[in-house]
Amino acid sequence: MAAVPASSATFALPLRVEALVKQFGPVTALDGVTLHVEPGECLGLLGPNGAGKSTLIRSIVGRVAPDKGAIAVFGSAADSAGARAALGWVPQELALYPRLTCRENLESFGRYYGLSGGALRDAVAWCLNWAALTDRAAELVRNLSGGMKRRLNMAAGLIHRPKLVLMDEPTVGVDPQSRNRIFEMIGKLHHEGMSIIYTTHYMEEAERLCGRIAIVDHGRIIAVGSSEELVQRQFGSRSEVLARFQGAPEVFAAWVERRGGRGVGDAAQFTIEHPTEIAGLLDDAASAGLAPVNVSVRRPTLESVFLQLTGRELRE
Repeated sequence: MAAVPASSATFALPLRVEALVKQFGPVTALDGVTLHVEPGECLGLLGPNGAGKSTLIRSIVGRVAPDKGAIAVFGSAADSAGARAALGWVPQELALYPRLTCRENLESFGRYYGLSGGALRDAVAWCLNWAALTDRAAELVRNLSGGMKRRLNMAAGLIHRPKLVLMDEPTVGVDPQSRNRIFEMIGKLHHEGMSIIYTTHYMEEAERLCGRIAIVDHGRIIAVGSSEELVQRQFGSRSEVLARFQGAPEVFAAWVERRGGRGVGDAAQFTIEHPTEIAGLLDDAASAGLAPVNVSVRRPTLESVFLQLTGRELRE
């Protein structure tokens, strides 16, 4: 894989991905992906299952060899020692030793990254404090709660204090309290200037944590921008109407399709330019034999953008 040339006249971005292609037999997992991460940025990566997110992440961390294209981490080729030292990875699957203690796990991962002596002790102490696990340092991992294991898993990926970290679904399977603790941990990293790529199946996480969001589908980056920019670009000044009706399901479905809306359970969702359009929708629904139950109007959200662009729910 070719390295991305880094000009000495300009600073090297934490990550540059250019025209990345990866095929698995007849399936094109990545189809010319170009992407970059700014210094100190938290970039969200969203996409339906099978969109290419995992292949992209694994290509960046060196687990998948792309067929074409280039990846550079702070100007160094992705498969170089410099890139590996600057890059951290928190995989979705727990990668811990259940029969070792928290401290022993971190020491093992630290040695893997070449740490020893005082540097290793300092790194382990920092990780335990960052993950709020100092009082559990001597606890066997198999005895920890799910949320504690998640936090330790994150700490293990950051034991060498990388400048860029890839977090793949770090809150999957945890309770709301643990999720908030993880948000605080990520916030501290962001405050310290670490660059982050964050993949998630939760729209609210992307909106809360990420300054920019890249949407992936069919192996391509189909949109990039802040949540507000993506909404403005896709919907402009339009609003969303969500209306629930009573009536025959087949009549309801036919009416929604005729009006160019989208069925959401027993509700119909439309985008409108002016609030006065609501009256026309309700009058037409009544003519079709549908009785309104409730109607709400809101500004489109990141989820609205995602559905508009991909036609699928994020968790499909």
